[in-house]
Amino acid sequence: MDQFQLLLDGFASALTWEHLLWALIGVTIGTAVGVLPGIGPALTVALLLPVTFRLEPASALIMFAGIYYGGMYGGSTTSILLNTPGESASMIAALEGNKMARAGRAAAALATAALGSFVAGTIGTIGLSFLSPVVAKFAVTFGPPEYVALMAVAFVTVSALLGPNLLKGLASLLVGIAIGLIGIDVQTGQPRLTFGVAPLLDGIDVVIVVVALFALTESFSHARSGTGGTTVQPLRERAVLSRADLRRSWPAWLRGTALGFPIGSLPAGGAEVPTFLSYSLERKLSAHRHEFGHGAIEGVAGPEAANNAAAAGVLVPLLTIGLPTSATAAVILTGFQSYGIQPGPRLFAESGPLVWTLIASLYVGNVMLLVLNLPLARVWAKLLTIPAYGIYAGVLVFATLGAFAAGGTTVDLVILCAIGLLGLLMRYAEVPVAPAVVGLILGPIAESQLRRALALSEGDPAILVSGPITVTLWIVVALALLIPVVLPVARRRRAALAEQSEASAPPPS
Repeated sequence: MDQFQLLLDGFASALTWEHLLWALIGVTIGTAVGVLPGIGPALTVALLLPVTFRLEPASALIMFAGIYYGGMYGGSTTSILLNTPGESASMIAALEGNKMARAGRAAAALATAALGSFVAGTIGTIGLSFLSPVVAKFAVTFGPPEYVALMAVAFVTVSALLGPNLLKGLASLLVGIAIGLIGIDVQTGQPRLTFGVAPLLDGIDVVIVVVALFALTESFSHARSGTGGTTVQPLRERAVLSRADLRRSWPAWLRGTALGFPIGSLPAGGAEVPTFLSYSLERKLSAHRHEFGHGAIEGVAGPEAANNAAAAGVLVPLLTIGLPTSATAAVILTGFQSYGIQPGPRLFAESGPLVWTLIASLYVGNVMLLVLNLPLARVWAKLLTIPAYGIYAGVLVFATLGAFAAGGTTVDLVILCAIGLLGLLMRYAEVPVAPAVVGLILGPIAESQLRRALALSEGDPAILVSGPITVTLWIVVALALLIPVVLPVARRRRAALAEQSEASAPPPS
């Protein structure tokens, strides 16, 4: 009941004219930028992060939440009309949604994506409202040893999930940790990794790194490979669903939500796994299996609901234990830190009114997205006709202005370009950049907690495995490191045994 009252207080704050205006601006800008091809939610949020710098914390976070949800919706529009998913979780929407668009059913595909996003986002936000305080109360019991183990879980699981190669994911993580350690050591006062460059004594602003790794890397990559042309599927009618489409869609929305929120809430969650599970489930349960691969509406409804439910679920570990489980969550964590707010177990106790206002604004933003995007679907479709060179020229301008606003010196622009080129090299080496952001943010926190733990034990490392929670978390770390190595070996051995058995089998008479 206390949580319900706190949520009502959050609505009282979120429903003021000022906050409603910032929520509307956030969802509008987020959708408009998220619709542009090749720009996923993470890049959308990173690009627009500096826009919120001059606002009060509550207004900024409400606008930020609107940008987040708007970017998620805009990505589905791009996938359906242009067959260009902005992130891996939107691949299924592109697979079936673009087939529907090519068959003249773009309006139905956009409508089921929008309504599914609304249903899943609302149910996911309800789960966030009532699950987060419970998780936060449990996480308050964490001490420095538990935090060290938790950071280790975050490092290995996020590195493994955001890249097909565990070694490359860990390499990206180390790059981020190294950047995060640049500056003056708080405890000793000694400069670290500054190489005698005075402006680096204050460290590198997280916003500059995030904008460089996402926005500049994307722009440099397109400039090098050539922008090419686009073929947008036309949208001639309003985004509405027929009764038959609605009957086929609503069970898929609920099933996708049931998969997306709990998996997205896990520390090793994310949106990719529930999205693919939802597609597989819909394919098995649908009475129209023959349409899959040719534009089945369930193949858009279920995965889009799973994607948006997971987006709400991702906020649970982010708000309660300060753990980003996706690239977008890592950028959102940057937004909190830019206002001196550190998500974690103490967040609900120290900044309760702000957090509940933010959660209430997610409900409001969901309604705004539905009301805004169904009538304006044709407007967003026209945005897709902007030439790619114009889009990425604008991205470069916004990225440069954002970096300058964050730091205010020309050195920051040099650092921005240098890290952008580093991101380009990482892309060509197929090293994911998202773990670098996680390492950049969580690396200094892990170092601080490790030093505190060793100080408490007077240098005895046994404190790191001194309780059941720490032991469990270290077992999770070991499994996350061993499973990607052991599974391929086991598969090869199984295949070799199968070949031997086939070769030794007597020939048929």
